[in-house]
Amino acid sequence: MPKINGNEIRPGNVLEHDGGLWAAVKVSHVKPGKGGAFAQVELKNLRDGRKLNERFRSEDKVERVRLDQKDQQFLYESDGKLVFMDSETFEQTELDSDLLGERRPFLQDGMTATIEYYGEEALSVSIPQKVICKVAETEPVVKGQTAANSYKPAILDNGVRIMIPPFVGEGEDIVVNTEQFEYSERA
Repeated sequence: MPKINGNEIRPGNVLEHDGGLWAAVKVSHVKPGKGGAFAQVELKNLRDGRKLNERFRSEDKVERVRLDQKDQQFLYESDGKLVFMDSETFEQTELDSDLLGERRPFLQDGMTATIEYYGEEALSVSIPQKVICKVAETEPVVKGQTAANSYKPAILDNGVRIMIPPFVGEGEDIVVNTEQFEYSERA
């Protein structure tokens, strides 16, 4: 594994630090008036989700970890475990559903997800940024309510509540951004 200097840390890098695997969430480079420059890095533990703020000077060496990414197809969920299948080897993998966190409702049968592995251990699951959902429940359109930024609440077929434009009605398919939990466009 390559060692990098403390000032080379970028957001998204995965580091081995204090005996754990940490992802750099935010990095800001600070040059104080007195003393040497350093990188103030917000780290998130990939195994248990803990957060940590750490300072790395440019002469500090940190171990950068490369994770293997595999695209796998979601099959089903049972007992809090998500079952994925490798489309090349047809090998099935069981992962905890809490790896997806609040984006879990957007995972659909047959969807291809990217799973990051450190050796044999699965650390994270990422689903496509845009997913097609059906509007299950929303208020009817009120005539004359055409303000530029007026949105109305809606409940999707997966139970997630989002705000949608007034022209979208019940039963319509829409594209939802899974990172911001917001309406993107009509499907």
